[in-house]
Order: sequence, then C-alpha cells, then structure tokens
Amino acid sequence: MINITAILFYIFSGTLLSAAALVITSRNAVHGALFLIVAFFNAAGLFVLAQAEFLAMMLIVVYVGAVAVLFLFVVMMLNLEMRQGQKVTHRYSLIGGVVGGVLMTELLLMLVSWRTSSSAFDLTVAHISLYKDMTNTQALGNLLYTHYALIFQCAGLILLISMIGAIVLSLRHREGVRRQKIGDQIERQMKDSVQLMDIPSGSGI
Repeated sequence: MINITAILFYIFSGTLLSAAALVITSRNAVHGALFLIVAFFNAAGLFVLAQAEFLAMMLIVVYVGAVAVLFLFVVMMLNLEMRQGQKVTHRYSLIGGVVGGVLMTELLLMLVSWRTSSSAFDLTVAHISLYKDMTNTQALGNLLYTHYALIFQCAGLILLISMIGAIVLSLRHREGVRRQKIGDQIERQMKDSVQLMDIPSGSGI
C-alpha cells in the first residue's frame, strides 16, 4: 500500500534542503531570495503534514508574504555591485575562516562530550492530556508563552541583533549629501530664522 504522507514528506524535505543549499550558494541575491521563498513554501508543506496548520499559514503569510517579498524588492532596488561584494568577501575571508573554525571546533567538542540524561526527554515533551481540549493555536500559544517563554525571547533578541547587523552592513556614506542635524535645529533661534522687513507701500512686486 502506498503511503502518500511519506512520499509527500520526502518530496517537501528534499526540495526544502535543495532550496536552502541554493540560497547559500547562489551568487545572485535575487535568485537567492527566490530560492528562499521556495524553501518557505516547502517548510509550510511539512508543517501541514505534521498537522500544524497554524504554523504553515503563519510561515506563508508572514515570511513569504512580507519578509521574503520585501527582501526581494530591496535587493532589486539597491542595485548591488557584485565586484564590491567580492572585494569585501576576500578582505574578511581570513577572519571569517578563523571564527568559523573556532565555532566548528566548539560544536564538535560539545557533540563528543554530550551526555543525555534519561529524564531529559520527559522535560522536553508536553503532556497531551493538558492540551487535548484545546485547538492547535491555543496549545501552541500556551506552550510558547509559558514553557518556552525564555527561548522565545532569546529568538527575538537574535533577530534584533541580525537586524542591527544588516543595517550596519548596508549603511553607505555618500559625499555631497545634505544630512539633517537635529542639534542645530533645536538650538536655532527665531532671530536667526525670521527676518522682518519694512517695505514701503507701493514698492512691492
């Protein structure tokens, strides 16, 4: 007997892994954003197979409908220079290699020395009896904002750091651009901004 669920799982997961690899290896940023959208759709399919329809809907509405499309338009509007990006990549390749090697060594050491307690699985699995009378969305919200509230806040902090890093990396200093100086605007007096002139009658334009 053919198991349709298993076949769909392998199709969605294989396409998801392939799209994720193409997001990283693609040289064109627009193509990478398109592959990211494909990865999001396949991840939503996996959520549907796991009977997590709310997560699938949120993944499509929030990430595909807002984040990925917005990123795609931003990349197309910025007109990124590939040569400049390659120069920056070569400049920081040594530092990136050292940091990546240190992180990989730490992960390998943690993997070798990892010991799982026999009672650890009881702490990570929620009791179904507590959520049998709740809908999928209610059970997810109860778990997310009670048992995993700290992890949820850490995920938000990581996203905040990523946003700050993206702003710093994409900030461009151009010459000849008039910038707003808030301090000068606050300290400006009325006598420096408004000039009263006594124009005789009949001498105007």
